Amino acid sequence: MSLELNDIYVDIAATTPVSKVVLDEMLPFFTEIYGNPSGLYMLSQESKAAIEFARDKVSKVINSKSSEIIFTSGGTESNNLALKGFCSNKIENNQNEIIISTIEHHAIIHPAEQMTQIGYKLNYCPVDTNGIINLDTFKNLINKKTKFISIIYANNEIGSLQKIKNLVEITRIKEKEFGTKILFHTDAVQAIGKIEVDVIDLGVDLLSISGHKFNAPKGVGALFVKEDLYLEPLLDGGGQERQNRSGTENVPSIVGLGKAIEIAETNRVEYFNHTNELRLKMIDLLNENLPKSIIHSSFDGLPNILNFSIPNIQGEPILIALDFKGIMASSGSACSTASIEPSHVLIAKNVQENIALGSIRLSFGLTNTLEQVEYIAQSLLEIYKDLTK
Repeated sequence: MSLELNDIYVDIAATTPVSKVVLDEMLPFFTEIYGNPSGLYMLSQESKAAIEFARDKVSKVINSKSSEIIFTSGGTESNNLALKGFCSNKIENNQNEIIISTIEHHAIIHPAEQMTQIGYKLNYCPVDTNGIINLDTFKNLINKKTKFISIIYANNEIGSLQKIKNLVEITRIKEKEFGTKILFHTDAVQAIGKIEVDVIDLGVDLLSISGHKFNAPKGVGALFVKEDLYLEPLLDGGGQERQNRSGTENVPSIVGLGKAIEIAETNRVEYFNHTNELRLKMIDLLNENLPKSIIHSSFDGLPNILNFSIPNIQGEPILIALDFKGIMASSGSACSTASIEPSHVLIAKNVQENIALGSIRLSFGLTNTLEQVEYIAQSLLEIYKDLTK
């Protein structure tokens, strides 16, 4: 089923369509320039050159060296490679502790939990009611046993933005105090194309990217790995991606990622301003039509994500009713919409469970309009009246 002209897609944080420009860039690498990048003949070298060209594009957007970019299958693999690649080695210098926030994506939570099976202790850093980490609380969690820290840059459910630069600065001070090395990773999957992402300014050691969040194909991503940092590969084999990820490269998708991230960066300021206008308009309409609704997103977070609840109504019937009206939205994380459990992100910021179960996430893009926002608000009012009869 394809989108109809009157359908409204406001689930950009879940995934995005591959743009026509990106698809056109990819197509030759399916049927014409199809060589295996590991070959020596010209057809293969063209594929290899295309990969390196895409690597350059990614590195320019995040201000890294080209050699510091590893292509992966997406954000989940990038997160797993970052965490397991460093922590699955034998525990040295008694450093066996990992710190993550309570609002991480499950692609960090679950691999971090797995590390406890081989001797690691997992420490969770709490957030406040705005979904933000308190710097003093974070500082007090770091000790001489801390080996790895992963803090999500932009949260996928509520859009909260962490002060990554400040958190890294605290980590470096603690490193000097203890005379140890602590790796700092951030999941920046939702941040690319919405806010500036500069790895030198942030000071991070590792950073995860996922293509399908900014109009590249699903199944391709990247991991920034700071120079001279060794990771234990998750996949062994032919030694592709500088021994970090074996397996014949997905050339068309890598080409698509390179083109898409280039476009996303070019449009970043326009994207921010446009989606922020839509979000603020939606908040005004909620306050006007449904004054009892509760906003979970912070006003200084990502511009394109709005998470809210309507008290006494669960999210699932609202989403189904919205779908009947041609509106596609989500409830909490896109990866857990089949679950009846409340969002762990909302629970972490002290939202009551019955309110969390009613959460709705709208995430906007450049193709959404103010007229669509008005239609969504009107539809929500109609649905509310129907469900409370």
